[in-house]
Amino acid sequence: MCQCLVLSYRDFIMADSIMSKAATMEIPINSNGDTGTLTEDDSLEQDLQQVMVSGPNLNETSIVSGGYGGPAGGIIPTSTIKGPAVRFNPDYLDRRRAPAPGPGSSNHNTSNSTEEVTRGVAVEKLDSVKKWGINTYKCTKQMFSERFGRGSRTVDLELEAQIDVLRETKSKYENILRLATALISHFQSMVQTQQALGDTFTDLSQKSPELQDEFGYNAETQKLLCKNGEALLGAINFFVSSINTLVNKTMEDTLMTIKLYENARLEFDAYRSDLEELSLGPRDAATMVRIEMAQHDYQIHRDKYERLRSDVTIKLKFLEENKVKVMHKQLLLFHNAISAYFAGNQQQLEQTLIQFNVKLKPPGSDKPSWLEEQ
Repeated sequence: MCQCLVLSYRDFIMADSIMSKAATMEIPINSNGDTGTLTEDDSLEQDLQQVMVSGPNLNETSIVSGGYGGPAGGIIPTSTIKGPAVRFNPDYLDRRRAPAPGPGSSNHNTSNSTEEVTRGVAVEKLDSVKKWGINTYKCTKQMFSERFGRGSRTVDLELEAQIDVLRETKSKYENILRLATALISHFQSMVQTQQALGDTFTDLSQKSPELQDEFGYNAETQKLLCKNGEALLGAINFFVSSINTLVNKTMEDTLMTIKLYENARLEFDAYRSDLEELSLGPRDAATMVRIEMAQHDYQIHRDKYERLRSDVTIKLKFLEENKVKVMHKQLLLFHNAISAYFAGNQQQLEQTLIQFNVKLKPPGSDKPSWLEEQ
């Protein structure tokens, strides 16, 4: 069912007839050029007054329920509906121009807040890129100045000497690690050859009755050497693992801190040189502001440099203590294991492994399983 708001049909017909009558009415003119007496003037005036008095208003409109051409019983006069009087409000048009708040207003506010957050993140990234560019330019300038002998650099002679010793020590320990790994590879090949030779002697001792004892003695000797070789391999593997941890973890961690320290030193000298150049220039208002900012940046990088220098000093001290402790144990293990093996002292070799908590892998543990070979 649709509902429509219509004007009174009687009033509409009356207004239309009056307007048509006024439009078609002839004005007679007499011989003197004066307008004659209008016979319908009084009736026209009365009709206009009636329209003004009893013209269309909300109280005479009706609500039509139903479609067009519906029964007259569906018309309900609005004068029977009680409610507040309807008055014209000029602000109504202004309110219609502006979008009314609704469910979309929250989405609009959310989109605005999202745009503000995105804009803030973009500004922050732009500032960080700008700072990175300025810092990179200053450090590159300082680095070339030092390399070509035009700039000065901050040097801690004692600390620099310790850093050089550490780098040299790391290089030598890497050589030990490389040689010990090669020894494991070669010795493992020898143990595998002894194992195969012992199995061959055992097989021949069973198939050659006239040489059974001779093949049996050699088979037992090769198996014993293979067993001792596996014990020696376990000791050397433990030695290599400990050296690898010392070189590639402990020393490398200290060298990473040293790298951060060297970068901080370069930044500190770059901002120090920048402050010195500004201090030698004119002392106008703009320059004083720049000097104050340079002083602030200089202090920040100076604190960073001193903090990292302290960290490097502490790490070098602990590294030296750890290195002595680890190498003392590993060198003793390596010496005792090698001596016991080539002396043929099986008991001493086993005692060395127990002393240094070296646990041997079960035979065949390094070989892939039959599922992995498929």
